Amino acid sequence: MKTLKFKNGDQMAAIGLGTWKSKPGEVKAAVITALESGYRHIDCAAVYGNEKEIGEAFNEVFSKGTIKREDVWITSKLWNNAHLKQDVAPALEQTLNDLQLDYLDLYLIHWPVAFKPEVSMPEKPVDYLSPEEAPVHETWNAMLALKKEGKSKHIGVSNFSIKKLDDLLSKTDEVPEMNQVELHPLLQQNELLAYCSKKGIHLTAYSPLGSGDRSEGMKQENEPNMLENDSIKSIANKHNASPGQVLINWSVSRGTAVIPKSTNEGRIKENLASDSIDFDKEDLKQLADMDQQYRYVTGKFFEVPEKGYDNIYDE
Repeated sequence: MKTLKFKNGDQMAAIGLGTWKSKPGEVKAAVITALESGYRHIDCAAVYGNEKEIGEAFNEVFSKGTIKREDVWITSKLWNNAHLKQDVAPALEQTLNDLQLDYLDLYLIHWPVAFKPEVSMPEKPVDYLSPEEAPVHETWNAMLALKKEGKSKHIGVSNFSIKKLDDLLSKTDEVPEMNQVELHPLLQQNELLAYCSKKGIHLTAYSPLGSGDRSEGMKQENEPNMLENDSIKSIANKHNASPGQVLINWSVSRGTAVIPKSTNEGRIKENLASDSIDFDKEDLKQLADMDQQYRYVTGKFFEVPEKGYDNIYDE
């Protein structure tokens, strides 16, 4: 299994189990299956609403003693309603309680967008806090304090553009160690990858298969289905692999982490086996030619110009 190495020597398995959209009643079994199948990287977030059940899985697995807590990389994310500096620590404490853990390996600012503390999901502009009311660098400084306390070994961000990273870096001496963003052959973000590589920021790819199971309200008309893409299918056939394995391996081959979500036992195991594929130059050219800058997760649901959020990805 390929890994991403951090400055202090810690290593994160390149392929992790994503848990966004994993339903209650299914996610516990999925996490147990993943860990028992060899996964050593689990990606969580408070807003997914399933951290308590994931915590039950961790408790069950770690209490057996075969797989130790320190062998598994566990990520979670700060939700948008806890960006005020005094709300960051309580949010992480809640996540640690839910996950039944003493510390996280990685804690991320989920979005560069802030809500009022009492708002879980905004319905109107007044539900937001502007960037002036909740400056990202103050949220970041509160995250840094948690890292110093050992509550999270590493900290980073998610859904941050080059512009937003530049702005944060101008106000802190501590570079985010991770940026988790949407990445796949239709959205390759080569400029962001090069920028983050230069700055020493790792990337994790979310929605690597196109996130076809997200809610209809988040979907656009006539979305491309990467699992049915002719180029992907031809590469899969060539390597006796599945289209999903090709998409996952594409991320690993670029030196990024990737977090495909599944609650299906067979698919969970298949996804982990993805890094055994060895692309040749022809495969890589075919995949490179697929880039359309196409986003499945557009971020438009958080674009509220009157509160200072007019272009989430600065595109």
